[in-house]
Amino acid sequence: MIITVTAEPGARQGLLRWNSHEARCALGRSGVAAVKREGDGVTPVGLFPLRRALYRPDRGAPPETALPVAPIGPEDGWCDDPADPAYNRPVALPHPAGHERMWRDDRLYDIVVVLGHNDDPPVPGRGSAIFLHVAREDHGPTEGCVAMAPDDLRRLLADCRPGDAMEIRLPA
Repeated sequence: MIITVTAEPGARQGLLRWNSHEARCALGRSGVAAVKREGDGVTPVGLFPLRRALYRPDRGAPPETALPVAPIGPEDGWCDDPADPAYNRPVALPHPAGHERMWRDDRLYDIVVVLGHNDDPPVPGRGSAIFLHVAREDHGPTEGCVAMAPDDLRRLLADCRPGDAMEIRLPA
């Protein structure tokens, strides 16, 4: 299955479609673009495989999906320092280089799908930690990820299988 994300004008929100479903989604604070750089707030255009799903076990059951699923723990992070050998990879905290904490207080990472963006192999500076995750209640912009309401995310994951991908598109 190919999940499509089409940006709306202004490109901080879009429409995510799969099978016969569609849902509103939040996109990067700097919109959607073909060129992604670390820290620019852009959601990258392209076709990205769904690698695996992660979830906070203290905040809910694992999502029902055929994708690989793993729990997030308090010491889990994701390296976002282009100079570090672990760039755009999961890391254990504390980590000496720049990183993002996966165990968040704001619930945005209660469910996370790792997208195969800049990971095979990672190219320093081309962007890290591009995920599909839970949106803020107002669907406010992300730092470059795609985000959707938790119920929509769980519904999508129930239809996902290994080999599925997300295609992020610019507005027509």
